[in-house]
Amino acid sequence: MDAMTPPLVAHKDRLRLWIRLLRAARVVEGELRERLKTQFEMTLPRFDVMSALYRERDGMLMSDLSRFLLVSNGNVTGIVDRLVSDGFVVRSNREGDRRTSIVRLTEAGEIRFAEMASAHENWIEELLKDISEEDARRLSSMLKAFRSNWEAEH
Repeated sequence: MDAMTPPLVAHKDRLRLWIRLLRAARVVEGELRERLKTQFEMTLPRFDVMSALYRERDGMLMSDLSRFLLVSNGNVTGIVDRLVSDGFVVRSNREGDRRTSIVRLTEAGEIRFAEMASAHENWIEELLKDISEEDARRLSSMLKAFRSNWEAEH
């Protein structure tokens, strides 16, 4: 914005940016949800839990998992229960504390997640193929800086 651009116009540009980011995220997320459901009989929240556990091979406390995913303990419990019944996750008590449980992927869960993660990466590549590598890096960097600045204020 230059010195001649009225502040209201800048606010409208930021509002348009927000709407475009939101719309783009919703379109991509909707497509990912549908593909996970169709090709793997999996929901996006279950995929997200498996993704977090795949990164933490020794498992995670349920409370840490809910904080990482930014969802309530109750939501995580329901998702984990379903993953346990499907044989993708195991729940065990933490040593010396029967009140807290650690969850981790089973071998079947690791194999299943690896299959889904590979497909997911290909889907993202397909859905965002019109964005150049340079633009993707630049936008990612801008959003990371924004997040860092915003989080520092709260």
